[in-house]
Amino acid sequence: MIFRQLFDPETASYSYLLGDEVTREAVLIDSVAEQFERDMSLIRELDLKLVFALETHVHADHVTGAGQLREKLGARVAVSRHSGVHNADVLLADGDWISVGTHRLEARATPGHTSACMTFVTEGMAFTGDALLIRGCGRTDFQDGDARTLFHSVRSRILTLPETTALFPAHDYRGRTQSSVAEELRFNPRLGADRTVESFIELMERLTLSYPKRMDEAIPANLYAGLAPGARPKPQAPSQVAEVMRELGRQDAGDNWLGAGI
Repeated sequence: MIFRQLFDPETASYSYLLGDEVTREAVLIDSVAEQFERDMSLIRELDLKLVFALETHVHADHVTGAGQLREKLGARVAVSRHSGVHNADVLLADGDWISVGTHRLEARATPGHTSACMTFVTEGMAFTGDALLIRGCGRTDFQDGDARTLFHSVRSRILTLPETTALFPAHDYRGRTQSSVAEELRFNPRLGADRTVESFIELMERLTLSYPKRMDEAIPANLYAGLAPGARPKPQAPSQVAEVMRELGRQDAGDNWLGAGI
């Protein structure tokens, strides 16, 4: 699999480009609007066809480039069906699969940081968004966040993956690029193996966190795939997986499989 980890220094945000070596189909996870030209250039240099722009959640700290990627490269914007994004092309449910050539990514619902967080899992890698960070986790004090929900999401949907699974978060503020299930079980002070749910809730309630400086800009824009609210009509492309499958003429529409070859 083609794999690139991309960084936005202003927001300490990671984006991830994954592609198939044969078909050249690709997905970009958690794009950043200010890095659109960089990302588009890389996709073209690698001779890739971007078929999906995936979002782990509605970000509060940066504006996504997903809408621009759809307009310029024809990618479909895919987010959780609980995200509230008005102009997404595909609304994902827990357990749905995204296909990129011969590779598949499983969408796992991991709410708690927000009510609509998703982790994408493929071939020994998991892209955890803000649900699980390296030696930390996302905050739970806005966007319907809930500490109890986050604890159970991370412990049951991420840290139960094989211990060798490489974990790639949406952010890191100390220059770290990846972790693993084994490392986080052992070393994560918030969600490691020794932490109880009640102590985690108490810890999260004690945090004194500043208001995200770009939240008032980012959330309204990200509810329209990074485009100005109302700037684009909702596309006519199907938003439910079964409808997409019918459009493709597949017979296994109930199998939670979403093909990229469209």
